[in-house]
Amino acid sequence: MLLYIHFPFCKSKCIYCNFYSVKYNKEFVDLYLKGIINEIKFWKQRLSNKKFHSIYIGGGTPSLLKLHELDKILNEIFKHFSFENGFEFTIEGNPDSLKNLMYLKGLKDIGVNRISIGVQSLRDQYLRFLGRIHNSKDAIFAIKLCELADFDNISVDLLWGLPRQIVGSWVQDLKQITRFKITHISTYGLTVEENTPLYSLVKSKKIVLPNEKICASLYLTGSDILESMGYIQYEISNFARLGFACRHNMGYWEQMDYLGLGPSAVSTVDKYRWENPRDIREYFKNCTKYNKEPLLDEEIIKEFIMLRLRTSRGLSLKEFSKRTGKNFWSMHNRLINILYQNKLIKIKNGYLSLTKNGFLVSNAIIEKFFP
Repeated sequence: MLLYIHFPFCKSKCIYCNFYSVKYNKEFVDLYLKGIINEIKFWKQRLSNKKFHSIYIGGGTPSLLKLHELDKILNEIFKHFSFENGFEFTIEGNPDSLKNLMYLKGLKDIGVNRISIGVQSLRDQYLRFLGRIHNSKDAIFAIKLCELADFDNISVDLLWGLPRQIVGSWVQDLKQITRFKITHISTYGLTVEENTPLYSLVKSKKIVLPNEKICASLYLTGSDILESMGYIQYEISNFARLGFACRHNMGYWEQMDYLGLGPSAVSTVDKYRWENPRDIREYFKNCTKYNKEPLLDEEIIKEFIMLRLRTSRGLSLKEFSKRTGKNFWSMHNRLINILYQNKLIKIKNGYLSLTKNGFLVSNAIIEKFFP
């Protein structure tokens, strides 16, 4: 089972972000901490028979948590929940709040063994455009500081598909980032989400994003560069050195149960799913009340197909048959043949998976498998 903790506070909001986050406010943070503690105590008996194999603190900007605040949360977690030996413990951070070596060593001392840094770009003009409050020097300094703090599992997030971005500069950024002791790299195409400033800018044509052809080149060339540098692509957007794939995220793709703590966090346990209130005050009042909805078998199988096809390994035809009593090949024979002829899928050792070109249009392909 997986444990996710959402810390919804940021110093400022990026123009592309559609996650639930609010501006850092000490009063709200105190309320949040009380809510988290209450929620942990609420779940301790209900999940007493469960064992967690990872903790992931995401946001927001979790590196804004002070060590004593984080320690307070973890004391309750370790008091009430059981964990597998050698569990993975990730915390996300932004370069602007990862400037203190003692803070990073403190994170390591309380059990964090994996750190994920929201670099997004190594070019200042893009960072300013995105609304990030760090610059490229801050990003490099944060990475070096994590190395000095003896973190041996460092992940970075990078964005491609930025305005006027060209393949040459993207390749330079990837080569620069891989000079450091980075074990994991997530590369995401810039997505235009509704209700974000980016959406308004694109809709009003004040910003023009790269066309499909350029985005395809950025993605495919970037994937090839990372693999040539020793990073194995194990999911559409994720690359890792051997043995450093994110176990927490792999748990999602393998449909493990997960408990989400904090405002807007989603949970799935024993074929039931629910979401916490998004508003801080509402969360504090109602964090121990949840309206769980049963997941229908059809939904579980749909997610099984969707999640497995996001991974490089792909969908096990044998496992699909075992779960459903049906033959995936027979059900989708015509579609599979078309995709195969267009080099969008491959079939090997009983697994159907998307090719790199297939990854580029993964959403469109996956939708075709559902009526």
